[in-house]
Amino acid sequence: MTMDVHDKQTRSYNMSKIKGKNTKPEVLVRKYLFSKGFRFRVNDARYPGHPDIVLPKYKTCVFVNGCFWYMHEECRYFVWPKSNTEFWQKKTTKNARRDEKNHTKLISTGWKVIVVWECELKNDKFEKKMIDLVDEILY
Repeated sequence: MTMDVHDKQTRSYNMSKIKGKNTKPEVLVRKYLFSKGFRFRVNDARYPGHPDIVLPKYKTCVFVNGCFWYMHEECRYFVWPKSNTEFWQKKTTKNARRDEKNHTKLISTGWKVIVVWECELKNDKFEKKMIDLVDEILY
């Protein structure tokens, strides 16, 4: 097994700084939608999975997923860590299963579920993804 490039204390500190809400990708999507006149709720606990963005008027939930945390396969930003691999495989698989269940619950109650991946928000892809997102919300 390959060792981590950081000692335990440094790795723990780095991981503690990773946010679960109001991440840069989430804020980018929210700002764009708001600029286009959409009004929404953020991280609404009344819905399965606490969607990052809830648009009640359009009965739509948007999840903005980090490529690593949600195993965005075939994405260059998703790479299995070289240390503690078993832990990360369990954790990310559990995240993906939980999300699948939550998305199924939302869909079964008439909600549209849209997933936006972090990699889709990178420089050259951002504008096209946001136009597609608006189209998906409206139609």
